Amino acid sequence: MGLNLNKFLWSILALTAISCDDNRLYDEYKMIEDGWHKDSIVTFGFKEPDPVQPANLFINVVANNDYKYNNLYLIVSLEDPTGFTKVDTLEYGMAYPDGKLMGEGFSDVKQNKLWYKESFNFPKKGLHKVHIQHAMREQGKIKGVEKLEGISKIGFRMEAVTTSNPK
Repeated sequence: MGLNLNKFLWSILALTAISCDDNRLYDEYKMIEDGWHKDSIVTFGFKEPDPVQPANLFINVVANNDYKYNNLYLIVSLEDPTGFTKVDTLEYGMAYPDGKLMGEGFSDVKQNKLWYKESFNFPKKGLHKVHIQHAMREQGKIKGVEKLEGISKIGFRMEAVTTSNPK
């Protein structure tokens, strides 16, 4: 019952945030079931909002106390309609020095809105894709973390550039 209540509360919170969000151009989440496997790539497909107007791009991460790391390494690829792909390896802080998760939210579930690209112009018209994969490794180990626990959702968001961004 607690899990269903938690999902219900997150749904209400998400609907409330979306309904009063004038800057939102695109906002989608994908569920991560039973840990995020190192070979699992989360993909979002969208049409560019307006090639003339820049947009701020964000990676959204929903994590809980099962996430045991201080940071998060991601490999993020932005693919344009011609197939040209720009790949970035990104690092984000996820916890304070005391181990408490950063982000907004109730109880042990926190949402993090992470900067990806600021004032980005889409040079080509058509379908764009963003591919997100985790690149976590244990300290002192070469092999990547096989299954990353504690991440329940990954999202991609675009916002219109305004003087009041990033929130």
